[in-house]
Amino acid sequence: MTIARRTLLVSTAALLLATQGLFAAHAADTTLTIGYQPIVEPSRVPQADGTYEKVTGAKINWQKFDGGADVIAALASGSIDIGYVGSSPLAAAASRELPFETIFVVGLISEAEALAVKGINKPEELAGKKIATPFVSTAHYSLLTALKHWNVDPKSVEILNLRPPEIAAAWTRGDIDGAYVWDPVLSEIKKTSTVLATSADVAKWGGPTFDAWIVSKKFAEAHPDIVTGFVKVTGDAYADYRAKPEAWNATSAQAEKIARLTGAKQEDVPALLKGYYFPSLEEQAGPDLLGGATVKAVAETSAFLLEQGKIPAVLADYGPYVSARWAQEAAKLSF
Repeated sequence: MTIARRTLLVSTAALLLATQGLFAAHAADTTLTIGYQPIVEPSRVPQADGTYEKVTGAKINWQKFDGGADVIAALASGSIDIGYVGSSPLAAAASRELPFETIFVVGLISEAEALAVKGINKPEELAGKKIATPFVSTAHYSLLTALKHWNVDPKSVEILNLRPPEIAAAWTRGDIDGAYVWDPVLSEIKKTSTVLATSADVAKWGGPTFDAWIVSKKFAEAHPDIVTGFVKVTGDAYADYRAKPEAWNATSAQAEKIARLTGAKQEDVPALLKGYYFPSLEEQAGPDLLGGATVKAVAETSAFLLEQGKIPAVLADYGPYVSARWAQEAAKLSF
């Protein structure tokens, strides 16, 4: 190795340590509480590896939730600082003017959520049936959108408010006729059911859905470096998956870590990952995703929730609840 190359490598390593040290210095003695959901997606890997702690320098308390409504309640109470939610609970929270910002669009939901049914062959047969879904979730929103598209009166369907683990148990007992839910529970009940519609179908019918990370404005204002570091780590995990998805196969370390944190079967992880479109950090930092497109989607979701009587009113502007700032700052970092 030449002296010049050795000097370059040493300088690069020093810059990396200095950059990470900057985060650690600002984050010293700071505890970050993150509310996550056991969704199969790339950021489960740095969560398992402790990368978020290493980069932000914060002490992280990870809390698992089974639905977005519970995450929103925790954020509103101040018991978590960053949370993982779907677009429907996000829209409901913004409409109630809770102080938060959307900092990362996790994934555009495609086949990762679906309406799985037993003994039902067409939409009109849903009348009088018991269909479970977590209320005020993206799945709930998609179910209502599908019923509207099919001209099926929601009041004619017995829609039950169950969390994913409760849906799995109810399905096993034979207490329900169907469920609109997400993976990994969806992948299990699909083995003994028929899929009537996926969220990819619902998106074509005018109801696109997505998952996102949101942050308390109070925490973001007090610890901007930690939020930027969090977004950077998340974006890097997405870049790793997007660069070589075939490497995240059923026997990979990535699949093992994701399965461990989500409860999914390791052999199912590669297929479950394909149920989303994962936007890159560059897309997040651009003018469209965490800007016009997301704000528009939140506004349209809110209008639908108002129509369904799920929220009391809609806002004139949802822009304050979506910010590309954190992705833009994270994109500047080189480690």
